[in-house]
Amino acid sequence: MFGNKTSSPVTEQAVLEVLRTVQDPDLHRSIVELGFVKNLAIAGGDVRFDVELTTPACPVKEMLQQECRDKVAMPGMKNAIAVASDKSNVSKSTAAVNLALALAERGARVGIMDADVYGPSIPMMLGVQKRPKMTPEKKILPIEAHGLTSMSMGYLSDDKTPVIWRGPMVSGLIQQFLGVVEWGELDYLVIDLPPGTGDIQLTLCQQAPLAGAVIVTTPQDVSLLDARKGLKMFEQVNVPVLGIVENMSYFVCGHCHERTDIFRHGGGQAEAVRLGVPFLGEIPLDPEVVIGGDEGQPILLRNPKSPVADAYRKVAGAMAAQLSIANASAPAQSNVKFLWDPNKTGGKPNSAP
Repeated sequence: MFGNKTSSPVTEQAVLEVLRTVQDPDLHRSIVELGFVKNLAIAGGDVRFDVELTTPACPVKEMLQQECRDKVAMPGMKNAIAVASDKSNVSKSTAAVNLALALAERGARVGIMDADVYGPSIPMMLGVQKRPKMTPEKKILPIEAHGLTSMSMGYLSDDKTPVIWRGPMVSGLIQQFLGVVEWGELDYLVIDLPPGTGDIQLTLCQQAPLAGAVIVTTPQDVSLLDARKGLKMFEQVNVPVLGIVENMSYFVCGHCHERTDIFRHGGGQAEAVRLGVPFLGEIPLDPEVVIGGDEGQPILLRNPKSPVADAYRKVAGAMAAQLSIANASAPAQSNVKFLWDPNKTGGKPNSAP
């Protein structure tokens, strides 16, 4: 029997997906496919399961024990943060990339996962177009660029061929990204969710071990209305909303440096107060953001001293602070601990102690 106290909630499907990579060396099939995994139970951060082997004197018992330990521990991913919006035109992916870079600037180890399977944009924004490699243990190595580790459907498919998948197929791929990608030691994993608040987005939020979420909106009333939908979605899956970011908030003239509120002012902050969540900050309009995104040079790299780059840094700092508050108020959990019970090999397992 194994017990694992995780640092954030996981799902049964996520655990099974990871265990599918553990193979019996003699039968050359996964322990999940062979039916060796029994009595999987998840309670809060506690994950337990039994591994029934074919014989009590199984010669590969210790090897399977260590591999199960390594795989299920999912080491190193401290905080997974979802970045969401209900509309695709609020530059959600741009915000996700630049927030990840701002966190990395502070010395954090950061990864970014592109969960927008139908319209992956992270490879273009990072300026990377190559396929990931596999380890001998069948783990996927993430792509590294600008100090970030990343994974996206864009690395796996031809950009000329549209992705036409049903919801369950999308969920399966996200499970692969979460469980089979060798993320390594991360302080933050930023997850760029697909736009919208439908069933697919809800399923992804249920599957991912999220520590918190950020909602990206714009000053217009229709976008603020969408922010309320996003808040309700995260409430359904018990994910704390770290705050609201107002994108396209204002414009700073490059000549006179005067600020102009093109749409309106204060809408995002007022909505945050109305919804009872923190307001993380305002991101100004800047044509270089679009140019940099198209050329694989996010604004924090293209023009690190610009007002919009500074705005992203302030938002990232506020987001990290809110995450610390959320983590401090969460129930205390112990470190990873495993137990291999020799009485649970062969035949029916005995009752758990």
